[in-house]
Amino acid sequence: MDMPPIIETKGLRREFPAGEGTVAVLKDVDLTIHAGEMVAIVGASGSGKSTLMNILGCLDRPTSGSYRVQGRDTGALAPDELAALRREHFGFIFQRYHLLSDLSAVGNVEVPSIYAGRDPTARRERALALLTRLGLGERTRHLPGQLSGGQQQRVSIARALMNGGAIILADEPTGALDKASGEEVMRILQELNAEGHTIILVTHDMAVAGHADRVIEISDGVIVADRYTRVPSRPQVLAEAPQPPAVAWRAAADRFSEAFRMALLAMAAHRMRTFLTMLGIIIGIASVVSVVALGNGAQSKVMAQISDLGTNTIDIFPGMDFGDLRAASIQTLSEGDARVLARQTYIDSVSPNVSTSVTARRDNIAATAQITGVGAGYFRVRGYKVAQGTLFKEAEVARAAQVAVIDTKARTTLFPHGANPIGATILLGQVPVRVIGVLRPSQSGGGGSGVNVYIPYSTATTRMTGRTKLESITVRVADRVTSGAAQEAVTTLLTRRHGTKDFFIFNSDQIRKAITQTSQTLTLLISSIAVIALVVGGIGVMNIMLVSVTERTREIGVRMAVGARQSDILQQFLIEAVLVCLIGGAVGVLLALLLGLVVRLTASGFEMVFSLPSILLAFACSTGIGILFGFLPARNAARLDPVEALARD
Repeated sequence: MDMPPIIETKGLRREFPAGEGTVAVLKDVDLTIHAGEMVAIVGASGSGKSTLMNILGCLDRPTSGSYRVQGRDTGALAPDELAALRREHFGFIFQRYHLLSDLSAVGNVEVPSIYAGRDPTARRERALALLTRLGLGERTRHLPGQLSGGQQQRVSIARALMNGGAIILADEPTGALDKASGEEVMRILQELNAEGHTIILVTHDMAVAGHADRVIEISDGVIVADRYTRVPSRPQVLAEAPQPPAVAWRAAADRFSEAFRMALLAMAAHRMRTFLTMLGIIIGIASVVSVVALGNGAQSKVMAQISDLGTNTIDIFPGMDFGDLRAASIQTLSEGDARVLARQTYIDSVSPNVSTSVTARRDNIAATAQITGVGAGYFRVRGYKVAQGTLFKEAEVARAAQVAVIDTKARTTLFPHGANPIGATILLGQVPVRVIGVLRPSQSGGGGSGVNVYIPYSTATTRMTGRTKLESITVRVADRVTSGAAQEAVTTLLTRRHGTKDFFIFNSDQIRKAITQTSQTLTLLISSIAVIALVVGGIGVMNIMLVSVTERTREIGVRMAVGARQSDILQQFLIEAVLVCLIGGAVGVLLALLLGLVVRLTASGFEMVFSLPSILLAFACSTGIGILFGFLPARNAARLDPVEALARD
């Protein structure tokens, strides 16, 4: 023939490890095949014919020698470049069909075109046309398990032709078929050869080889005969099916879509295993989100309680600290200090404070009462609101009016059965006072078995305690002024007034900071434990994905044979791992939200506070775990040798 060779090998040698040495399966094979030929490679089992076909199909590499396809040396090509050769030039027909069990007939035929990046509409039309041509027009939606052996082999032939199939490699194409189906397959191959396809048959059956124009006999890795059984006619030039040019973004999108679809099919095929794999992720994510929400909820509740004690307040006490025995002898904390503080720009409001405990009586009802003498600004300092009546004013403080504001406990104790306390007179020890207001319930409304009554501090000092010194001064810091700066200014002012620092300051912000820090520390600690659960779940994902790679090795080999890149295989298994983790993360978040609803309905006054950042972080963690722990199995899948993968049962 005067046509240039489409396939050419020189000195081709293939060796495999055998114990401490090697065994040569192919030995210096020189072979030339021209376009349009129909060649049969025959030989006994172990002669090297299948190894030669694997090298010719770019599924395997020779140990030495050269192999050229249309003049292109394959020895220097990277794995993805070899995949491109398989996509663009070769079509494979296997003895065991090697169809993907989860895809329909038309889906199997489309796979090579997906990896080639062809237009979805065009490839679907071509796949249907090929199946119809091969007599499967009524079976295009059937899965491989619903087709006979002959029908599956015809699907395999259609898949081989999907991207053109200029060179069709058929490995024992009739070996698993009955006689009639085998003859039908050989008739189809002869028709394809007549159209210009180069057909290379590998068989041990001389009857099958008799359909070829040329028979190459191989024995012990050496070509022992190369003869034409008939005078070949001048081959017809293959009429390539018109293929729209691949668009880069569409090709990438289609490959991603295929990988995504196959990941979903794989997960659906092993539902229980997928669920058990997700379980570790679900528990970990639910734990992280719930712990953060519990911490936020507890912190919010405590902060609300602190706010009820007074928003950004400072309490000034005599002495060096709580429990200072000398505090009783310090007389310098005075109303004058309170008045001076009230004039400072960094102060919002001030209240002098004194207290005592007496028996409160109304008619025949008596109760132990905590009497707190305060200034008119006390209620603003502490953030108290009136529920009924009114609060006393500066004028009433100035004239030591015998008026009182009571808390809800005092109202229910001294005025049972819904009696109206406003305007009523109660007796505090020996001092009668008129109730003018009732406070709304608050976290700081007092404790113990007694009730709380608030009267002007001037009334308390002149009519009840007989002492002129103040027990404390409470200051509310002005907005936009930090409590630290205000505390420093108060300390400087009072030290200058007293001539010495004979007082100490308690800042409500200290409680806030301590509780916040403690809450954050506990949240971090418990979250760390939850993260460990996530890591354990991630290891479970990795183990299951490794098992999945092992189980689907043959599928990987088939995809590589029809032109899948390493990145396509990597992407498919990585998507599966990420999907497992993302779905597990979503279920974990929903579980945490459900727990929050249960807590809200059952725990009075407490709510788990969920934050969007924590939920987004949970999804980021689940995605990261999928990528981190799924990468190794996915990389192992991508690096599989196509020949070994196809040979795996």
